[in-house]
Amino acid sequence: MHHTNFIVREPLLDPKQRVIGYELSWKDDVAQPITDAALEALVGFVAENVNDEDGNWLLRDKILFLDAVPPMLSTDALYNMPPEHTVLTLKAADMADPDTLAAVRGLRAGGVGISVRDGDIKHLGRNLGISASYIEVRFSGADVAAQARMYAAVKQSSVRMVGRPVNTWDDFDACAALGLDAFVGKLHLTPRPGSAVKGMNPAQQIILQLMQMVQRNEDVGRIESVLKRDPALSYKLLRFINSAGFGAGRNIESLRQAIGLLGYAPLYRWLVLLLATASKSGYSPVLMETAVVRGRLAELLGAKHMGKAHGEQLFVAGMFSLLDRLLGISMREVLDTIQLPDDVVRALLTRGGLYGPCLALAEACELNSNLVASLARNVQLTPLEVNQAHLSALAWAQTVSTEQ
Repeated sequence: MHHTNFIVREPLLDPKQRVIGYELSWKDDVAQPITDAALEALVGFVAENVNDEDGNWLLRDKILFLDAVPPMLSTDALYNMPPEHTVLTLKAADMADPDTLAAVRGLRAGGVGISVRDGDIKHLGRNLGISASYIEVRFSGADVAAQARMYAAVKQSSVRMVGRPVNTWDDFDACAALGLDAFVGKLHLTPRPGSAVKGMNPAQQIILQLMQMVQRNEDVGRIESVLKRDPALSYKLLRFINSAGFGAGRNIESLRQAIGLLGYAPLYRWLVLLLATASKSGYSPVLMETAVVRGRLAELLGAKHMGKAHGEQLFVAGMFSLLDRLLGISMREVLDTIQLPDDVVRALLTRGGLYGPCLALAEACELNSNLVASLARNVQLTPLEVNQAHLSALAWAQTVSTEQ
């Protein structure tokens, strides 16, 4: 199968701001309409990359929404997707065709979700619930609350509504209050306003101190004594090491043993993850998850492009690129609080330097933009390589529990 398109993802949030899934779509260089064959290939490719060898779904409880066209409804690749985690988005006009409608009902009977786009909710008819599980609600930006009220009035109990684009938290609140079920917009890049806390909390200050000690290769004993000042942190470290299988069958009980087993580079990576998850200001789970995926994706793209040696720094650059939003402070302030290598700083401030191009590419994959192709060419990566890295990063992020 010849890959010319890039996968871009947009997260779907539920009314509690949790990420319930992702909408994946194809982007190409020239923004041409995507062919039926390409859409069919997308399903096949996604199925290959989000199931492990034994056919286990790698995205935990996440649902994937995929753009679809009628010919795709009968593709064999669909059988490799777990139906309860798969939603196909069709245009309402397509549903008017009796053959398509029959195919849709067959899929629905098998548990696959169907989302309807570009339909007038008033005219979709009483039987919508038999054929659709979701309806996509398009907001025109004028008065989102008024539009949402109109939809809420005609909402059927069995059909869930996905609102898009929902670009501000005020609009999100209006839609959530009116009973919409999922939201797509730029919210994954916007901190939730109204939280007074700015900057670092005490837990984060300790984490920063530990990061600097690890960077300076300080003695394990000294690192251990700092960790002991925060019992919650020590507990999380031990839990992380025991859950991640570093202990290979024996339970690790001492911090010193934990640090010794983990090694300094993975310890540093874990602290970076923890720094972001320890944020309570403007805290939104979607921001957190985006940071984890972005860090891992930057790392994987760099491994293809520059070899593995730079992985740690790329991961840090990706995670830190959202730290200003997670902490509610400017990127300059973030960089004043921790010493980072020059190349990481350049990537964060200008997307330049050694790591900038991979970070920019990782970022483009989460924005429905046409930049992906040129940024990938920039680092000599093929669409296939970028797409594999993207789905792999998405799967990895599910294994890093944000409660850790």
